[in-house]
Amino acid sequence: MLDERKLKVLYAIINGYINSAEPVGSRTISKQYDLGVSSATIRNEMSDLEELGYLSKPHSSAGRVPSDKAYRLYVDGLLKHDKSQIDEGINNQIRDILLREQWEIEELIQNSAKVLSAITSYTALVASPKMKASRVKHIQLVPIDDIRVLMVMVCDTGIVKNSIYKPESPVSSEQLNVISNFLDYKLKGLSIDEILSELDNDIFHELYEMRDILESLIPTISSSIEDLVSIDLYFDGITKILNFPEYKDIDKAKEFISFVENKNLMLDILSKTSSSDDIDIIIGSENIYAPIKDISLITATYKIRGKTIGKVGLIGPTRMDYLNLIRTIKIFSTNITELLNLLARDNEYSK
Repeated sequence: MLDERKLKVLYAIINGYINSAEPVGSRTISKQYDLGVSSATIRNEMSDLEELGYLSKPHSSAGRVPSDKAYRLYVDGLLKHDKSQIDEGINNQIRDILLREQWEIEELIQNSAKVLSAITSYTALVASPKMKASRVKHIQLVPIDDIRVLMVMVCDTGIVKNSIYKPESPVSSEQLNVISNFLDYKLKGLSIDEILSELDNDIFHELYEMRDILESLIPTISSSIEDLVSIDLYFDGITKILNFPEYKDIDKAKEFISFVENKNLMLDILSKTSSSDDIDIIIGSENIYAPIKDISLITATYKIRGKTIGKVGLIGPTRMDYLNLIRTIKIFSTNITELLNLLARDNEYSK
């Protein structure tokens, strides 16, 4: 555990490096931060911190830069001790932007990355709902015309999945009504996994006279469920990484962009982040993939009716403005959660 003076020197170097992207020397700390000690004392503390693995000294520079170990200490301290009040200016800005459009739930999730990137000037990502724990609240078949039927599946999270079913032969409105009531009775309240099990257990023997219609519906139901359990990633501001000095090297930037655009790799990283209410942060070398060894990822969860269904995140160099970005993503995830729950209630009342 570092003593108070070493912590002050380390935090001063971290803040200085975040702001300037240049190695920070003892004279800079002495001039810009009132630590109450001489430059010589600061130099000694910097040497000790370097030996302890919190700082490194780039070639041809008298200054030091923070290590990933230093950022981890700094971030953990922020998460533990930052009890500041919500920034009402940022909160109002986020709410105004999110409320400006008449979103549907899916649209809000898909566009959240764009909003978050615009607010922070960082690369933003949003993981779409993980619906496997959801339960079906309502199923309805609605005739569109003579050859098409709309199947509406409503989940308890408020997510609505619409699918088009094309029967092999005409189906009357009376038949659709009977089948709708039957499916709603059989599948209502079941989880996605339970529905898949029911579909395998020949649940349709009770409506033998409509067995052919019901069996032809199975692919449509299965496809809808597959869409619900799949996880999509939405990015915005990927090229904003070019705004940081660390990524002025075009080859390095291309490698980053190519990696981030690989959905499977990003989902693997997100799967290793916490699903709790707290902010989760992966810093630099904590990433297992080489192309992102010098970036950090900040994520927060969002919920519908108390269920965690997805994540929002920010990506940038390890020299991120952690303090402000942590506060911003907390506010953002809170607003997304509130708006999603409002939309879910609206969907419920409209059914």
